[in-house]
Amino acid sequence: MSSDEHRDLIAAAKGAREFAVAPFSMFRVGAAVESDDQRIFTGCNVENATYGLTVCAERVSIWKAISEGARSFNRLAVVSDAADFTPPCGACRQIIWELCGDIPIILANARGDAQVLQMSKLYPHPFDSRSLKVRKKKP
Repeated sequence: MSSDEHRDLIAAAKGAREFAVAPFSMFRVGAAVESDDQRIFTGCNVENATYGLTVCAERVSIWKAISEGARSFNRLAVVSDAADFTPPCGACRQIIWELCGDIPIILANARGDAQVLQMSKLYPHPFDSRSLKVRKKKP
């Protein structure tokens, strides 16, 4: 898929970015995730003075989708104010992998450029349910 095919999702993420609460970093991020039934759920980053309670836009969009009954996803877009692309942080990569799977991640910047990466390229060695399987030792 080309970035033109993701124009609607990028626009939704860009719109969500406008609602970001980023009084400390001044770094506003918006995200939009599309469910398999083509519903789009948006999210923005929300900072907190303790920083540890800050939540990223990607997780907000996914949690909103989950809370509305979505369980399968097609793609996710992330838009920031930066000139460069802003990939999801490690925590977001874990959540995306576990709840969305190996979906395309569309990264867009302030200039309107976009890049599409498969989640497996962003998170090549995930920790998931396969990692939880314990092998029994021989007696």
